[in-house]
Parts: sequence; structure tokens; C-alpha cells
Amino acid sequence: MADIIEYSLAQLIESGGVYQISGSTKQEIMSNIIDRLAGIPSDKKEAMLQAVIEREALVSTGMENGIAIPHPRTPMIGENEKPFVAIAYPQQPMEWETPDNKKVHTIFLIISKTPKQHLSALSKINYICQQENFLAHLHARADKNKLITVIEEYEAAWGG
Repeated sequence: MADIIEYSLAQLIESGGVYQISGSTKQEIMSNIIDRLAGIPSDKKEAMLQAVIEREALVSTGMENGIAIPHPRTPMIGENEKPFVAIAYPQQPMEWETPDNKKVHTIFLIISKTPKQHLSALSKINYICQQENFLAHLHARADKNKLITVIEEYEAAWGG
């Protein structure tokens, strides 16, 4: 069954991509990220955006160290679709209601099939965003290939 597949964070980002994004509000940023996603029908993109905005309205997904991890509350993709994590760098760091009151410079959008996949991706992102070396790459706005290389090194070390 497809929902048993455990994807590495590197695989999820390979599927989702890394983007430079414009926008001055959370909604504009999220809309611009979702618009850039390839292979997703426009009606599904609209539903994703609505779900992410609704989740964000409940409680901020802003984390520490300039990171936000927006995501819908429920799985948004079907059986034959791959989950993904898209990384976006806003043009300017922005307010996102973070616990440390720092502006957000990097956004990880998680779209999954199952709650288990979602929690796994969230756990991996949380862990890697605690690593100074990885944070330095985010501050430098590293491209997709560089981020995947660094993530694969961490995943090899943690066996995940």
C-alpha cells in the first residue's frame, strides 16, 4: 500500500522544490508558493491554500530561528500522488508570530497523504532546523541541490 512508504526529507523536498517567493502577507506568500507547485490542478491548489490559511488562523506555524512550517490540518493528496515539502524564501524576512519573535526567512510547506507522513516530515524538519550548519544554508538561501545534499548527509547520520 502506498501510504506505508516512508519518505526521507530529501525526497520530500526533491518533490516539492525550493523557491524564491514574493509577498508581504502570510496569505500572499502561501498563495505564491502553492501557485509555483507543478503538476497540481488549480482547483486542488485553491483547496490547499484555503486549508493552509485555515490552519494558520488556529495557531501560528511560526517556529524559532526564522522558520515557519505551514500545513493543512488534514491530508490533502490522494493515493496516487506523492507527498512533498516545498521550501520558500520570502524576498524579505516577515512577521509570522514566532515563539522567539524573530522574522521568518524560510518557510517549509508540508503536504502529506496521512497524519503519520505529516508527523514524520514535521519531526525531521524540526530536528534539522536545530542544526547550526543547516540554518546557515537557509540564511544563505541555498538552492535545492545544496539543501538536498546537506539533508542527505544528516539523514545518513541519523539513519533516516
